[in-house]
Amino acid sequence: MTIIADIHARGGLPFPRSLPEFQRLFPDDAACAAYLEKIRWENGFSCPHCGTVGEPYRFATQPGRLRCRACKRNIRLTAGTVMQDTHSPLSTWFWGAYLVSSLTPGMSAVQFQRQLGLTRYETAFGILHKLRAGMVRPDRDRIGGKPKDHVEIDETWVGGATRGEGRGATGNKTLVVAAIEVRQRAPKGEGAAVPRRGGRYAGRLRMDVVPNRTTKALCGFVESAVEPGTMVVTDDWASYGELTKRGYDHLPVTERGNPATIEEYLPIVHLVFSNLKSWLRGVHHGVSPKHLQAYLNEFTFRFNRRFYPFNAFRSLLGIGGEVAAPTYAGLYSGGWEHQTTGNHG
Repeated sequence: MTIIADIHARGGLPFPRSLPEFQRLFPDDAACAAYLEKIRWENGFSCPHCGTVGEPYRFATQPGRLRCRACKRNIRLTAGTVMQDTHSPLSTWFWGAYLVSSLTPGMSAVQFQRQLGLTRYETAFGILHKLRAGMVRPDRDRIGGKPKDHVEIDETWVGGATRGEGRGATGNKTLVVAAIEVRQRAPKGEGAAVPRRGGRYAGRLRMDVVPNRTTKALCGFVESAVEPGTMVVTDDWASYGELTKRGYDHLPVTERGNPATIEEYLPIVHLVFSNLKSWLRGVHHGVSPKHLQAYLNEFTFRFNRRFYPFNAFRSLLGIGGEVAAPTYAGLYSGGWEHQTTGNHG
């Protein structure tokens, strides 16, 4: 069962702006359950089984479970969310969501385990990955589409060096492609300092792991991530050659390793790649290729909400009610596939 909750339209859903405020809003599991109930039923309880509207039975020892007074069936508030079938208290999940969304650089699973007082690393690792699954809206829109803006697109290799291989070897690295909106700041008037990069700044971001640099992979990503008709700037790699046929205003740029050309035409996407690699090394000390997409999703979530960091907590819980979450077995076996922007394999 999928729960659709437009959390941005809910003026009555508070979000904590500080640690004391979080403790005041969510002192126990009952308060967390009340918040989830408000997300699910804005105007009061309505039984998903029989449709009865009214106050349900409540259980003092199980705040996450309700029972319809008419059909006597139980309803779990975590059903259909990333918290489904959890054995951890709701307060642990809310603390985790707050820490993940409010700390600008995020945190590793080891730090997460320490902060929440969890006894097992595997529990912290699992909760973090379930929260990362909640960072991706299944119906997220494509970026671009505005006449005055354009989108920069490029790829990079992510991963460490392999002993015995020369410079530029990619045997142990993973290919990542990104599309970033480039917006323009309005001039501040006469006498104002000239803004850096001519006033260009980053808008929304999309990032995916791709298997190779073929036309199918790269153009498939662009079609999934960028609105048709948008002006897209790429390097002159041949696989981007079909973008014009596919409805994009394509500007290929010959870089040839020239820093001035890169700074002029693709500065924002290269800055994003630099920040991504610093974040992966500094916070997570490297990640495995099979889970890299999950970390790209987290980086994108943080980047796109960097101007509204406290809204991220409310967004995370709301979005988490619309997506499937990985299981412990799926994460450790590698069978779980982290959500990407589109099909480009």
